[in-house]
Amino acid sequence: MGTEYGADQIQILEGLEAVRKRPGMYIGSTSARGLHHLVYEIVDNSVDEALAGFCTEIDVQINQDNSITVIDNGRGIPVDIQKKAGLPAVEVVFTVLHAGGKFGGGGYKVSGGLHGVGASVVNALSQWLEVNIYKDGQIYHQRYERGKVASPLKVIGSCSMEQHGTEVRFLPDKEIFEDTVYDYETLRIRLQETAFLTKALKITLRDDREEKKEKVFHYEGGIKEFVTYLNKGKVPLYDQVIYCEGSRDKVYVEVSMQHNDSYTENIYTFVNNINTPEGGTHLTGFKNALTKTFNDYARKNKLLKDSEPSLSGEDIREGLTSIISVKIEEPQFEGQTKQKLGNSEARLAVDSIVSEQLTYFLEQNPAVAKAMCEKSILAQRARAAARKARDLTRRKTALEGMALPGKLADCSNKDPEKCEIYIVEGDSAGGSAKTARSRDTQAILPLRGKILNVEKARLDKIYGNAEIKAMITAFGTGIHEDFDISKLRYNKIIIMTDADVDGAHISTLLLTFLYRFMPELIKQGHVYLAQPPLYKIEKNKKVWYAYSDPELNSILKEIGRDNNNKIQRYKGLGEMDAEQLWETTMDPERRILLRVNMDDDIASELDLTFTTLMGDQVEPRREFIEANAKRVQNLDI
Repeated sequence: MGTEYGADQIQILEGLEAVRKRPGMYIGSTSARGLHHLVYEIVDNSVDEALAGFCTEIDVQINQDNSITVIDNGRGIPVDIQKKAGLPAVEVVFTVLHAGGKFGGGGYKVSGGLHGVGASVVNALSQWLEVNIYKDGQIYHQRYERGKVASPLKVIGSCSMEQHGTEVRFLPDKEIFEDTVYDYETLRIRLQETAFLTKALKITLRDDREEKKEKVFHYEGGIKEFVTYLNKGKVPLYDQVIYCEGSRDKVYVEVSMQHNDSYTENIYTFVNNINTPEGGTHLTGFKNALTKTFNDYARKNKLLKDSEPSLSGEDIREGLTSIISVKIEEPQFEGQTKQKLGNSEARLAVDSIVSEQLTYFLEQNPAVAKAMCEKSILAQRARAAARKARDLTRRKTALEGMALPGKLADCSNKDPEKCEIYIVEGDSAGGSAKTARSRDTQAILPLRGKILNVEKARLDKIYGNAEIKAMITAFGTGIHEDFDISKLRYNKIIIMTDADVDGAHISTLLLTFLYRFMPELIKQGHVYLAQPPLYKIEKNKKVWYAYSDPELNSILKEIGRDNNNKIQRYKGLGEMDAEQLWETTMDPERRILLRVNMDDDIASELDLTFTTLMGDQVEPRREFIEANAKRVQNLDI
């Protein structure tokens, strides 16, 4: 009855077949994220040439057919025969996994693409890929189709002896990817970050599709300019960007930092240009150096009295934007995701270089040192006040046996996996939602008006805000350093606001709070936006709901446009009775939910967006709205 399981059932996947069979193992997923990852893999090879000192320009083009072209002026991939494989080196690079100049053969001292799978994986997952190499006065060409050689390497022309580099063009395979349309903005964010991290490298991104766009990223100041860019929505505490640079134990260290008037710290760490969102030894070294150096300076210069406690690292880092970038020959990453650096020599290198150069900077700039110290002391006092408020909340909670907020209509089911909570604006919408809900699994927490904008508030103010306290207590996880996701009481946290500008503002305030103080809820996929309908269409006693303008037009096309249609534009949730609210927005069988995602690849840009939208600076916000207005549907002012 069962199928046989013998030697013949054991498949050996040759060449790049394994990549096509299990693409997620090599690029993470076959979603939009994996699609864009193909571009990063090819660009990273060119960046490795730049890090080695052989490439100054990289051009990335999105072509009209949605293929991608990457051109660099590096040395050009070698074309001579690789002895072990008996094939041209370029063919080995594009058809053999774990082949490249990054495995101790002297090709690269430091490299981002560690596993040598980049070019071959892109080739395997492309419908076709073509490579041109400009070398020694000749142009070499080879074409591949779905990872297999379609034409042998041949010379197709000549070029000047001064011209050198590699040109790769590929078309992602529709058989592999869910969607093969590239997003200009996603590539812009990644390429701009790469240019910031590679001082003096010029990267051009061009989109040749309908809306032709071109941007050039070229930063002589490197990560100093990165900090200035990230602080543009904030008011810097002092004019200079502090910059430390040096080498120790074969680790090259660059650190830039500047305090601003906000209350959150934003530190981004990189190893060989790879983002390390979980930090690691280089981040530990930086934090140690900053805390020790600053306290030593403050004591020595009587900015801190002997009787006063030392400033904590958190106090000193309040409102700090910093980039830590290290280049290292043999990086050791913890876990498969390359998200945390493990090399002990990186901690020592960053610690010693930052300690020495920051000490010198503070002594040379006493006014800046004083401003930093005053901000840190204020942060210390606010943190003490917040601690008292938090301890008071804890004591109350302990006495009342985990008392939940009075306005919360909780669900009866106690299994967090099956439970969800709707955060609803206003008492009237809250009342409808309480009547509409499934009492077993759906909890309702109505909020009164707009919550505190946490982008402009310190921790003590946040703990003192009634609406925020209600959410913290209802979720059960605590916030900030007390956060514990295992105590989460609901699998889904659903923000349900009106489909107008006020509703969008309230959603943004709530997302800002979650992003700043409970980011893990977003990272682990627990946060959603409800999608109430925009229109109700009635005709001949039949009812349709439309969630967007295109959907409205589609319905009208189907039922016919005439005077018998009564089209109602919903301004708020309060306009729906409980039955309509259940039917359109809360019924798990029929509702539309948008999950809020947080991608580590664009963490710095995400932070900048929140600051721009919710901070004090008007001009960056106006520029952001003007630049993105075209991408917004149903803008209701």
